[in-house]
Amino acid sequence: MKTYRVAILGCGDRGMAAGRAYHAHPRTEISGLCDLVRERADALGDEFGVVARYHDLDAMIVETKPDIVAIPTGTEFHHDLSMRVLEHGVNIEVEKPICVELNQADEVMATASEKGVRVAVHHQFRSGGLMRAVHRAIADGRIGRLRHMSANGKGYYGGYGLLNIGTHLLNSMTRLGGRCGRVYATASTDRRPIGPHDVLHSPNGMGTIAGESISAQLEFDGGVTATLLQQRMPAAGSTVRTLEILGTEGRVLFNPTLGAWLLETPWSLPDGHHDAWQALQAEAPESFEPDGRTELDDYWFVEEFVTALDENRDHESSGAEATHALEIIMGVFESAAYGRPVELPQAQRDHPLLRWRRESGLDAPKPGPRPYEHWLRLEDARLGRRVGA
Repeated sequence: MKTYRVAILGCGDRGMAAGRAYHAHPRTEISGLCDLVRERADALGDEFGVVARYHDLDAMIVETKPDIVAIPTGTEFHHDLSMRVLEHGVNIEVEKPICVELNQADEVMATASEKGVRVAVHHQFRSGGLMRAVHRAIADGRIGRLRHMSANGKGYYGGYGLLNIGTHLLNSMTRLGGRCGRVYATASTDRRPIGPHDVLHSPNGMGTIAGESISAQLEFDGGVTATLLQQRMPAAGSTVRTLEILGTEGRVLFNPTLGAWLLETPWSLPDGHHDAWQALQAEAPESFEPDGRTELDDYWFVEEFVTALDENRDHESSGAEATHALEIIMGVFESAAYGRPVELPQAQRDHPLLRWRRESGLDAPKPGPRPYEHWLRLEDARLGRRVGA
């Protein structure tokens, strides 16, 4: 069977994770590495035994002829790099979220369609081992009919957490609940509803955001509803990213890094009955070696890509699914800004927060520091808070 050649564009931490998965899989081989920082490409090249190392992505693609180019870079670079790679007519894998604006994602998807290639986005938990076990339990009827989902982030500044962690949660929700057709959200900064002056340039290159605390209500196909919370806590990571899935006959708790548990009753249990929760076991491909350095969900992502290309179909975590997750995110921002429900998909594909500022006579927000903690200190200073209080 075909072995797929993979080039990696961006050799930082996410490039290392992707590289280990492609290196470990028996049907993919790394054909080339590209990074503007030579030391990063050398670190991956030395680990994987890849001698083809580049500063120029076009030269890498022309000379190594990959079937897939992985783009595990900062989000602000996703659109431009994806467009450059797609011009070569190559399948791409992009780190999440797909882009910082819907019109950018639309352009990527239109170009991929024109070139006849596939786009996958690294929402690895959607196609990973634990989610497969959760999906199988629900399909087997173990919690009855799905009725509601509830998710929360990791305590980041709300708007930033929505693009960072929320995109994973939303992508998992849509696998279970189908398409989201309607969003209603509220957002606050400094314990008051957001205003146009609270629209900010995100840390870590994730575009335009607003809201320290965000609460969203989502309506999915078939009457399934959901709640999504992205709220700043005293320390980032002080809350656990969790998705609770409620059915008519039971419920599932899902955390992609800690585990998944099933309760075959729709009601809470009294103290002393916590053993009623059953741990679900993550599924793994036969070729996966658990003692290696590759994360199971990253390996599943590669396994799914290989299978999808064999079958001439989209990846489970496709560009279309990632674009829909971005539609929901932009719907959350739009609803919070304008104070009304938003129907999906949106007819206007520009960024709603930038539109809101323009309508208020304001220019786009100026970029701030990229590192999250530095950005957060400046935001606290903007709000008149004593830093460190």
